[in-house]
Amino acid sequence: MDQPELIPHLFRSEFRKITSVLCKQFGIDHMQVAEDITSDTFIAAFETWSHKGIPENPTAWLYTVAKNKVKNHIARQRLFTEKIAKEIQATHSATEEIDIDWSDQHFFDSQLQMLFAICHPSISQESQIGLALRILCGFGINEIADAFLTNKETINKRLFRAREKLRAEKVPIEFPHESEIATRLDSVLATLYLLFSEGYYSESQDSVLRKDLCLEAMRLTYMLIEYEKTDQPAVNALLALMCFHSSRFEARKDYNGELVLYDDQDESLWNYELIAKGAYFLNQASQGTTVSKYHIEAGIAYWHTVKTDSIEKWSAILKLHNQLLMAEYSPIAALNRTYALAKVKGKEAAIAEAEKLQLHDNHFYFTLLGELYKGIDDKKAKENFIRAKELAKTRADKHIIQKNIDTL
Repeated sequence: MDQPELIPHLFRSEFRKITSVLCKQFGIDHMQVAEDITSDTFIAAFETWSHKGIPENPTAWLYTVAKNKVKNHIARQRLFTEKIAKEIQATHSATEEIDIDWSDQHFFDSQLQMLFAICHPSISQESQIGLALRILCGFGINEIADAFLTNKETINKRLFRAREKLRAEKVPIEFPHESEIATRLDSVLATLYLLFSEGYYSESQDSVLRKDLCLEAMRLTYMLIEYEKTDQPAVNALLALMCFHSSRFEARKDYNGELVLYDDQDESLWNYELIAKGAYFLNQASQGTTVSKYHIEAGIAYWHTVKTDSIEKWSAILKLHNQLLMAEYSPIAALNRTYALAKVKGKEAAIAEAEKLQLHDNHFYFTLLGELYKGIDDKKAKENFIRAKELAKTRADKHIIQKNIDTL
């Protein structure tokens, strides 16, 4: 791999490892220091490798440079050493090598411990996702800004406030006690669910970024499965949900980057290996005694990988939507249910249910009403599509809504 390709690749794979280990070494008070040292390490790699070529072992080079930068930072920053280096200096002489554990197991443990620290209830889920993208996924500030459809100044401020809050709360970077895992795991899964959704449903035009968001959410969820104490049914259900959705990722856009609706998707573009993995994790999830919202959503997502328009399929999906609303009601979940209702009980029944929701600031609401009114009252269908286009934020959404208007 050439140097221009290698550094971005290593940044994505190694930034999270080095940062997590250094955060663990320094403590939650000095997350920014850990990030800065890691960033400086990659800047040094870019500058050095451009002139001297790629070293024989690039990752080992990064670890060595990161460790040296830690030593230099401790030597320079006396205020820093008052809090951090006392313990180090108690067991190391001034000339003795500072020990940093770069083992695979420590990388794994540090990243999972950071995941629990970042997903602390003292900060908003939006901030949790931002910190996860930065520290655990190796995303740059510009990439995070693109994912959130905002600017890097806003992201920098958001991350700064989140770090300050975690510092004030003195959140430890460690695995929760067994008695707390269930409660803390709920928060972690909610964040990973939203991280995946940021990629799958994102309005960002960067398709590579959107796919990377989904892959990172899946990677972190799989890490929870690899850790015995968090290998729980809800975690497996969430990963199953992610696999089923991701299996249709390539079919959701055409060659021009425009959205392809479910009924029009090319089944040959579906990833059947991911569908099989989703089925495996859903089976693993069934071994518990409780049913989470992730179980139900995974079931709905599974049925969407069955390309048939049978009443059996849509009746199963409708039943699952009913269970989901009972478990955790939301207007969007209720809106999604009306599509299945139309397939089972007809458009008139679905229109009556949809209009009760009164989601007048949601373009999906008016888009669905437009679809439901087609063939029943084309004038109302057109009115709803026009309102949907006014509310839609992306060019792709506006384009597909306009195509519906044109057909009327």
